[in-house]
Amino acid sequence: MSTSPLIDGGAPRDAGGHVAQTDERLYNHDLAPVPLNKRTWTGYCIFAMWMSDVHSVGGYTFAASLFLLGISGWQVLIALTIGILIVYLLMNLVGKPSYVHGIPFPVMARVSMGVMGANLAAVIRGVVGIVWYGVQTYFASKAVATLVILFFPAATALHDFRFLRLDGLGWISFLFMWVFQLFIFQRGMETIRKFIDFCGPAVYVVMFALMAWILSQAGLGSLSLTLGGKVLSGSEQFASMGNATLLVVSYFAALLLNFGDFSRFAKSERQMKVGNFLGLPVNFIVFAIITVVVTSGSATVFGSMIMDPVAIVAHIQNKAAVVIGSLTFIVATMGINIVANFVSPAYDIANLFPKHIDFKKGGLVASILAVLVCPWIFVDSPKAITIFVSVFGSVLAPLYGVMMADFYLIKKQQVETAELYSMSPQGRFYYDGGWNKVGIAALVIAGIISVGWELCTQLLHVLPDNNFGWLIGAMVGAVLYVTMMRAAHRT
Repeated sequence: MSTSPLIDGGAPRDAGGHVAQTDERLYNHDLAPVPLNKRTWTGYCIFAMWMSDVHSVGGYTFAASLFLLGISGWQVLIALTIGILIVYLLMNLVGKPSYVHGIPFPVMARVSMGVMGANLAAVIRGVVGIVWYGVQTYFASKAVATLVILFFPAATALHDFRFLRLDGLGWISFLFMWVFQLFIFQRGMETIRKFIDFCGPAVYVVMFALMAWILSQAGLGSLSLTLGGKVLSGSEQFASMGNATLLVVSYFAALLLNFGDFSRFAKSERQMKVGNFLGLPVNFIVFAIITVVVTSGSATVFGSMIMDPVAIVAHIQNKAAVVIGSLTFIVATMGINIVANFVSPAYDIANLFPKHIDFKKGGLVASILAVLVCPWIFVDSPKAITIFVSVFGSVLAPLYGVMMADFYLIKKQQVETAELYSMSPQGRFYYDGGWNKVGIAALVIAGIISVGWELCTQLLHVLPDNNFGWLIGAMVGAVLYVTMMRAAHRT
């Protein structure tokens, strides 16, 4: 593979090793390749990053919501396991090019979309990240609200005031989390690394304690692993497990695009893969077991299935336990917001205006927009979460298919880093005035098909319920791109 020496603060170099001339429309310090001597992320750092991503209120609620598909706890666990193994393989594919070249997602997108066309890819990923950022902030704010009511019971009166479908206590809690997160996130990537090294392990302590408490209250023998409220035939159960598996892939659709924002800091490709293996299959399966046990046990202990771990903690008649549990879930949700929903939009917005906006300014813009989208509207029920995950997964899938097909099948992993920052008409990634029309066409066509499929199944119900949107989008995007690029004799 062609690689450029990454020294001099990450300045891109040409094939002769000379510092290449960069265009201010494409380059700033945060978008520059990470030099080898500044790659500090070990396998544990990647592992901790995934713990922060998985161990969240949103992640728990998503996994628990799979019970609504009508399958048993064992079937949910099998589907989660198969889904995360697929995610692990796909994540290694997308992490490699950014590791090799030290570049973030929006710069990597220039390879297939063109040096200017990558802005479209950045906008798509950025919008999804901003909405998810708001959603996860909302989930964390519910833990804040639990603490407020615990210490100030009179605060329940704030429920009487509502604005934009959120009550007064909800607004106070949400804005508190918004400010608190922004303070941490604005301190840069190294502070972010240290923070997420702590987040994931901390949540494990509380989740294991919560599982132990549920088992002590319910008794292992009294757990019911069939909680979906539906009676399905054998073929229907198999189909529901397939849907659950694809929902897992869709849940990780955002990071399947921008994992390169983190892999670019890895010390070696082996460290990246070790971190991915520990953080995805191993960690996710353990977390899934805890989720299945706690969700199943909640039906026995409380009389109905509770899919929100914050609500379960709030039911515990122990003030110290409620405080520790709520604080931990707040920290956990901040962790996933860093990994999945802050870093990528920050880079994506910086990529649009690199001369004027750096990583920190991009993050500030993303944070403000996350409030304006009123995220609580999207996830007002467990069913809404599965629809939300499906539709947004289908939006991002075509871009994954196009980028991976281009790098591995068209470019044959041969990329000259310096040309990613050049606006020269002779540059390999200049294509059609900076845009690769083939890439744009494949992305749009595949996107219409995958999003249309999800809308027809999830909202309009003119097709049988399924969650094939991500798979369809990625496959159609890849096939269309390769076919059209070869027909146009482009490499």
